[in-house]
Amino acid sequence: MGNFRPVFVKFSKDSFIFVEGKQSAGRFYIIKEGKVLIFRETDWEKEEETVAGPGEMFGIVSAMASYSYIESATAITDVLLMVVERKQYGDLIGMNNSVAVNTIRIFSQRLRKLDEALSHQALKSAAVDDPSHLYQIGEFYEKAKKINQALYSYQRYLAYCPNASNSDDVKRKIVKLKSHVSVTQPQYSPDIMAQAYPKGCLIFAEGEIGHNLYIIQTGSVKITKIVNKKEVVLAVLNKGDIFGEMAMLENKPRSATAEVYEDCTLLAVNRANFKNLINDQPDMVVRMTVLMSERIWLLFKQLANTLIENPMGRIYDALLTQIEKGRVDLNSKEPYLCNFGFTELAGMAGISEWDSVDLYGRIEAGKKVAVVSGKVFVTNVNDLNIEAEYYRRARKKAEDTKNKK
Repeated sequence: MGNFRPVFVKFSKDSFIFVEGKQSAGRFYIIKEGKVLIFRETDWEKEEETVAGPGEMFGIVSAMASYSYIESATAITDVLLMVVERKQYGDLIGMNNSVAVNTIRIFSQRLRKLDEALSHQALKSAAVDDPSHLYQIGEFYEKAKKINQALYSYQRYLAYCPNASNSDDVKRKIVKLKSHVSVTQPQYSPDIMAQAYPKGCLIFAEGEIGHNLYIIQTGSVKITKIVNKKEVVLAVLNKGDIFGEMAMLENKPRSATAEVYEDCTLLAVNRANFKNLINDQPDMVVRMTVLMSERIWLLFKQLANTLIENPMGRIYDALLTQIEKGRVDLNSKEPYLCNFGFTELAGMAGISEWDSVDLYGRIEAGKKVAVVSGKVFVTNVNDLNIEAEYYRRARKKAEDTKNKK
């Protein structure tokens, strides 16, 4: 049994086990007896409820991410639950390694489903699984005057679609862009583990076939989706973060684009190395589970954000989510400096760079948010929390009024 000593708790029928929004979720549950209803107050899907039975885990995303619960759980019947504290997860997988493997694969599938939901909800488009999308990505970057990123996208488009009807036009674009390139795009085979990329490069683009997952050693990476001439920033990742695992684990195209935000060095892990990673480095497996939990939590928050119609409300809500992601007390009256700029923040809220210019002026006038040395600066976290809550309540009130009609 190792160091893991299971603890069991009972809940009576109709009892709440935990409530959506409660901060500092530190434990998850495995059902031994009975059934549990899992639901969300804010949902973007028709299926708002899930019933879990014996052997199933619930609450693991919030517990492993150590953020607020993203759902509520109530007992449908009298239930007997095994309680697993976040710090016990390593001991649990030490007893049964397959738990970690299954959890990572389930998380990967869930991430892809949430990614598809975000594409539909925020961008009114289906998630992309076709390399031909690389052409639209190239167009976006070309228009934004991001030469290196545009060149990479067009080159990968031709590699996947050499006989496309517009291939001659793309070739001319590539020749033109090459004359303006500012940094050289590194080239690595999938079996090279130590990789380095300068700012202004793409590590991979949405729609490409994926072979590696990446662990950031230094620097930072921006994860985005580009559809219908819009960019949504899914995350800005830093040292220790993992990305790219969905494509590697499921052998499907990349679901997002990874752009170097600051010069970075990466550890690239392919499928063969991943098997060794699971067997030889359980601490890394725990870390990967935590990071995937954090991304699932963030996607839930981003999806809820898309339901806020007021653009300022979406900006405040997206900013508050990033602050909570940084594990800051939302009741703190202290200032907070983010690691991203206002353009990235607008992207997180699904607002185009062009629309964000006027919006920034209005937000800056409110004196709760500013930009200092290119980074978003919050003057008082609690004031921002109150402002974001105002817009969330307004959305909920409008939704309730609509449902009554």
